[in-house]
Amino acid sequence: MTVTWEELGWERLAAGVGRCRLPGWDCTTGLVIGAGTALMVDAGSSLAEGARLRAEAERLTGHGVIHLAFTHPHFDHVLGASSVAAGEVFGAVGIESAFTPRGREELRADAVAGGLDAKVAEEAAAAPLPVDHLVSGEWTLDLGGGRQVLLANVGPGHTAHDLAVLVPGEREVVFCGDLVEESGEPQAGPDAVPSHWPDALDRLLALGGEDALYVPGHGAVVDAAFVRAQRDALAARFGVSR
Repeated sequence: MTVTWEELGWERLAAGVGRCRLPGWDCTTGLVIGAGTALMVDAGSSLAEGARLRAEAERLTGHGVIHLAFTHPHFDHVLGASSVAAGEVFGAVGIESAFTPRGREELRADAVAGGLDAKVAEEAAAAPLPVDHLVSGEWTLDLGGGRQVLLANVGPGHTAHDLAVLVPGEREVVFCGDLVEESGEPQAGPDAVPSHWPDALDRLLALGGEDALYVPGHGAVVDAAFVRAQRDALAARFGVSR
């Protein structure tokens, strides 16, 4: 039996498109519903969180084939993946380096440093993290029923492997991952590529245009003006000439 977005605490963004703001790190997971299948954008920070997201997605869609796209390889976006994917998994080319044994250890350590229970983090980091399709440019994914989404490798920026998801419609929706953050200053860790980050935001703006809804990795949905202002702030912060 399907339910409404609101009944499950999700935010409806457009017809068949919504997102959930997860507790703990206020991390966004998106869902795009097609005919007989759907795409989840990011998977949460643990196997239990991923299982919850999958169960809610099945209630929202009425079916169980859920594809998965990673916006970038940080623990709060990927460690729930093994509990989510029953379809194909997509990521930016190079993301597979984050899922090697060394990469998994870094994910586990980052999760524990970020406040995730050590046992929970170890279990999630040891679980399968497959990527079936590596996106080097753009990839059009057909979800059926006339619903297509565009997966675009727009990085590097927040990481070396940033993927955006564009959902066409009466008002386009762009899932930005942590290239855009609304709830605080964008976080630039050791895997960030600051010199290219403003350019990545230019690519996001070119994809979505002026009227799109831009869904950040953390925080409230924003508009093009917010993304443009954040681009300029990042350029100033990192000394990138415009």
